[in-house]
Amino acid sequence: MSSLEIRNLHVSVTTPEGDKPILRGVDLSIGDGEIHAVMGPNGSGKSTTAYAVAGHPKYVVTEGQILLDGEDITDASPDERARAGLFLGMQYPVEVPGVSVTNFLRTAKTAIDGKAPKLRNWTQRLRETSEALKVDSDFISRDLNVGFSGGEKKRTEIFQMQLLEPKVAVLDEIDSGLDVDALKLVAQGVLDVHERTNNSILLITHYSRILRYIKPDFVHVFADGRIVKTGGAELADELESTGYDAFVRSE
Repeated sequence: MSSLEIRNLHVSVTTPEGDKPILRGVDLSIGDGEIHAVMGPNGSGKSTTAYAVAGHPKYVVTEGQILLDGEDITDASPDERARAGLFLGMQYPVEVPGVSVTNFLRTAKTAIDGKAPKLRNWTQRLRETSEALKVDSDFISRDLNVGFSGGEKKRTEIFQMQLLEPKVAVLDEIDSGLDVDALKLVAQGVLDVHERTNNSILLITHYSRILRYIKPDFVHVFADGRIVKTGGAELADELESTGYDAFVRSE
């Protein structure tokens, strides 16, 4: 079972000027093995939803609930959510000087599973994943995201997803800044995990191009901090041609 349910979620963001309301009642239910895409203009609340679900302390839930596999995780810490099977692929992955990619990944895997992976199996998984994502042989020995290109940072996020195999993956604009070849690799990496584990995915994006590779079961349009329209995969093509003006004006 891998489901995510968001009920009447209201979220404020902490700023120097005080708390600023962003989400104004988001309702979203992602069933076992489903892929949902979220689209919408800048500032509509897409990324806020991702970070609130992941438990970022800057994003304060003022009303509503977040449930993972039926369990309320609204007040859970980020590491508790991760151990429960939640994964966040970030739009802007952070740089961590002094910590290699391989050490970071093994530490994360150990924290999730409660025990360190066997070295021989782990080394094999790293090699197979490196080959699938077409990264250089020295990639995993480099400091995490330090000096990485935008495409390499996004591949690092998918590298994590491949090894951690989360129940529910929330992917925040993992397609931004990618060329066509990198986009295909990242999309295939997401699909490999999905096909292997039947996990559930919440994919946040501005553009429909990644949805040509990762076919969503549902597409949701965000505007002014809530979902204003839901449809099938064809809705993404409609948005590509018409834009978001109609939804923004309707608010």
